[in-house]
Amino acid sequence: MQKTLHSWKNLSLVEETLTLPNGVVANHTSIIHPGAVVVLAKTSTGKLLLLNQYRPSLKEWLLEIPAGTLEKNEDPFAAAKRELEEETGYSAKKWQSLGKLTPMAGFCNEIQYLYYAEDLELTQRLQADTDEVIEVLEVSIDELLLWIQQDKISDAKTIAAVSKALLSGTLG
Repeated sequence: MQKTLHSWKNLSLVEETLTLPNGVVANHTSIIHPGAVVVLAKTSTGKLLLLNQYRPSLKEWLLEIPAGTLEKNEDPFAAAKRELEEETGYSAKKWQSLGKLTPMAGFCNEIQYLYYAEDLELTQRLQADTDEVIEVLEVSIDELLLWIQQDKISDAKTIAAVSKALLSGTLG
């Protein structure tokens, strides 16, 4: 049995009774999330696009790569293209999947689809949501890695996408 405790935008907080693999019946509360996309984008000069974004839940600015929530029934690749353009004003000609990430599996079903984009073209079609305050930065790979090491970048999806790109040989 599943009961919705609260809904906001396209997220829901639900409580359900379920049987675990070991046979134990348990109550579990989780956030139902439509999923998200994360884009690691590299300019023609070899710089990476980074956002300095105000995050109201933390009440502070966060350095992160472009990302956003999937719309209802939206294809993740289409969402990645949309989010890159809306948040940075760039579109990309070359794309590569970096896989996926389950950032909060203990209490949320969100899956984040990670992409690498290059061969960027400035479109000037910035369309940040009304509740987004964003500054677009271009940083070198070395600078980004240093900022991760120094905890100047603490955003998990950014660190995961950069790690996957480095491990796959896509970046660096």
